[in-house]
Amino acid sequence: MFRTARLVAAKDLRIELRSRVVTNQVLPFAAIVMVMFAFALNTDAVVERVAPGLVWLATLFSLLILVQRSFAIETADGATDAMRAAGVDPAGIFLGKALALAAELAVLEIVLLATAVVLYRQDLRASGVVLLVTTFLAATIGLALVGTLYGGLAAGVRGRETLLPLLLLPVVAPVLIGATRATEAALGTAGAVVADGWPWLGLLGVFVALFSVGGTLAFGPLIEE
Repeated sequence: MFRTARLVAAKDLRIELRSRVVTNQVLPFAAIVMVMFAFALNTDAVVERVAPGLVWLATLFSLLILVQRSFAIETADGATDAMRAAGVDPAGIFLGKALALAAELAVLEIVLLATAVVLYRQDLRASGVVLLVTTFLAATIGLALVGTLYGGLAAGVRGRETLLPLLLLPVVAPVLIGATRATEAALGTAGAVVADGWPWLGLLGVFVALFSVGGTLAFGPLIEE
């Protein structure tokens, strides 16, 4: 399973390195979203207060693009059917695609955080670095797991471009809430302290555990359907 996951992740990342969709399309899209938020709110105090939430909202919007592209390539080339016919472990496919998606999201989130620091005047505090890094890791893994699971579910369905957001966004609400609150604590937004963020990080950990086990078990039957 882990060897399959490594090969699938390497395949997806090679496709991205050659196509540069994240660099040329998703990153500019996410940056534009951040700038538009700043224009829409139009008040420095409000922007600084909601900046952590805006980072994660931009990440969620970008996640939809990444997931749709990942499975559109598989569907168009018949790669998923070929792997199923070859008897490739579905759990390995799930973990591999989630790993590749997590790597792409990590690059995106670093850029978004840097944008928030510059554009929204956020401060990186030494006391909150550990909380910030662990929050980003947990939230990234959680988003990648859910995106892969629901991307596989919607891949073979007509109208998947509109179905995927309807399926995905309600499920990732705990990640959005937990990651936003933990990031606020790490950055000290609105007077929050680091200790306030650890319970929210625990929520993210539970979410990751549930979807890592559930996704591994459910992905095979989902793509068979």
